[in-house]
Amino acid sequence: MADKPPATDGPPASGPKPAGNPAFRMMGMPNFKFKLPSRNWLIFWAITGTFTSSLVYDRYEKKKAQRKWCNFVSRLKEEPLPSTAMPRKVTIFLSAPPGDSLRPARDHFHEYIKPILVAGGLDWEVIEGRKEGDVRAGLAKKIRKLRKRNGETSPSEASNSDVDEATTDDLLYEVRKRSGVTEWDGVQGDLVLGRHTWQEYIRGLHEGWLGPLDPPRATEPTETNLEPSQPPPSDSPSSEPLSGEPASDSNPKTDSPTPDPSPKKVAKASPMPPYILPRDYPACPTPPFPPGSIGTSLPLPLPHLLGFLNTPTRVYRFLTRRYLADSTGRSVAALVLASQIRPYTQSADFASAIDPDEAFSKPLVSSEGAIMQNNEPWEQEIVLAQERKEWHKSAFKVNEPGETTERPWQEPMVIDSRIGQRMSQFELEDGAEEEASRVDAEKRIKEPAFIERIRKWTGFEKQGKKGWDMGLEGEEDE
Repeated sequence: MADKPPATDGPPASGPKPAGNPAFRMMGMPNFKFKLPSRNWLIFWAITGTFTSSLVYDRYEKKKAQRKWCNFVSRLKEEPLPSTAMPRKVTIFLSAPPGDSLRPARDHFHEYIKPILVAGGLDWEVIEGRKEGDVRAGLAKKIRKLRKRNGETSPSEASNSDVDEATTDDLLYEVRKRSGVTEWDGVQGDLVLGRHTWQEYIRGLHEGWLGPLDPPRATEPTETNLEPSQPPPSDSPSSEPLSGEPASDSNPKTDSPTPDPSPKKVAKASPMPPYILPRDYPACPTPPFPPGSIGTSLPLPLPHLLGFLNTPTRVYRFLTRRYLADSTGRSVAALVLASQIRPYTQSADFASAIDPDEAFSKPLVSSEGAIMQNNEPWEQEIVLAQERKEWHKSAFKVNEPGETTERPWQEPMVIDSRIGQRMSQFELEDGAEEEASRVDAEKRIKEPAFIERIRKWTGFEKQGKKGWDMGLEGEEDE
């Protein structure tokens, strides 16, 4: 008897259940399988996300710090100014950092300093130096012109210093003087960017106020032959041809001049040689019109680090620019407000901050034997001194024999007491930090909210009447 087939009363057996979301499957979408990425992708996205988030946060905080100090000084631009008075003008001193061009200094000024000067309604002029010594020469020339405007005359009647150079500033000064336009009656201020510029600034102050109005005698560049000189042709009989040898007819070589293969080097001179040197400061007379305050200044740091081995430090500075923006904004706000000024001091406590191995801290002795720097250094000597450790090695290059290139960055900083005691610097008053935060918070409350700014940017905000439609109201009834 054959076996009976199995009963089929139950539901028929079905195949494997399709995987995935049935809703996505009904819409025709593919089956997404969500899973963790591989180890390499996790490392890549973790590093990229961390760097991106740190960069975005830093730039947000940087703009926030700059906005705080801009709002703090913005009240000055709303103050009225007489029509016959010039606005306050600040002098900016920029110089190419060691081993680089002028571009980093300009970028630093435009990014961190210029917004606060514009918010405060200040005008400025810039003295730039593309190479070592240009800032010193520009500042000294400006001070000599000021001395001449005050009535000081040159002891030499044959002096041609700045007589034939009628610049646009001189012409504008004469026009304003005849028109009755007066200069700003108050402190102007100097902003010096970087330690290398600060050393040239100090040198320019001394040269401008203590130096003569007459330029030094121009020295022509000398040619230095690096090869030993050849002995002159001898007239001995050995140089004559022998009697049995015919005279050589190959004289065309002597007719055409042959180039001298020996290298010659022309001594490079600075574009404007200094009128006086630091060793001549004690012998220089005091000018007839000594100002009560010389160079109310504000030295600012210029972070500039080169080298492949310094990449970690450079990356850290790139991601923490908010601290630089806040410190720079605080200092520039002190210059814009000019509410508190204090003189530089001279104390023996500054000697501990000066490295005795550095060249700029060694005292100079003049030819007469008088020491130009006493045991108590000036405060100006230690300003931004930490930047010297980050300078490029080209800043410490020594002149070759016969080269007369000026090296104010290497030479020690010498300060005469007649100049040092008249220098002063800007400072921020106590409690200004809290006041700046309060003013910034009040102005941020008045600003539109984030959602309103997004709606205005996308165009969903209700628009009012156009400017050309508002003037047509009421004209038909008149």
